[in-house]
Amino acid sequence: MKVVFIKTPTGAAENAILEGIYQLRARIFQDRLNWRVSVIGGRERDRYDDLDPNYIVVLGNADDVIGAARLLPAQGPTMLEETFPYLLQRGHLEAHPRMVESSRFCVDTRTRTTMNGLLHEATLSLFAGIIEWSMSAGYNEIVTATDLKLERLLRRVGWPMQRLGEPRLIDQVESVAGVLPADDASFRNVKPPGYQPITAFSPMPARSQKCR
Repeated sequence: MKVVFIKTPTGAAENAILEGIYQLRARIFQDRLNWRVSVIGGRERDRYDDLDPNYIVVLGNADDVIGAARLLPAQGPTMLEETFPYLLQRGHLEAHPRMVESSRFCVDTRTRTTMNGLLHEATLSLFAGIIEWSMSAGYNEIVTATDLKLERLLRRVGWPMQRLGEPRLIDQVESVAGVLPADDASFRNVKPPGYQPITAFSPMPARSQKCR
C-alpha cells in the first residue's frame, strides 16, 4: 500500500488511476451508500473534477485504487459552499489562502483489515496523505463535510474537527461541516505503522520477460 497524489493526468497510467478513482466513487457513493450522485458508465464525477483538483490516492500492490480524496483551494469554487451551504452556520465559507477543501473522500474497506479496532489501514493512510500533502502545499486547515460517525472516529484518533454548523440530514445521512488542522501533531496521530511519505504518482515499471 502506498499514498500518492496526481493532478492533471499526463499519460495512460495516470488516466487509469483517475478512472479508478471515479469507479471507486461510484461503487461507494451510489452502490453502497445510495447517494443521489451522477454515475455514467460506472464512473462518478461532478463539475468540481473539472477545476484541476489534486487527488490523494491510496494504491494497492498492483496500483489498484483503494481510497481517494479530492482537494481544491477553499477560496475557489468548493462543494461545501456551492452544493452544501446549509451545512455552514452563515451559509458561506469564510475561506483564506491557507485553507483547502477535501471532498469525495472514499475507501474500499473490503481490501484490508482494521487497525486498533477503529479505522481501516487505508483510511488512516488517506488521512495522513491529506495532511502531509496539505502541509507541503502551504495549507494549515482542511475544510470538509462528513458524517457524524466519521466525525467521532476522527476525534478518537486525535484529529478532532471544529464544526462550522449544525448537523443536517443529506441523503439519509447525518452530515456536518468542519475544519481540521493540517499540522505535524495531527499527522503523527493518524499515520499508521509503516506509512511511507506521499509522492507524486509514478507508474510501476513493466516486468522484464526472459525468452526461453
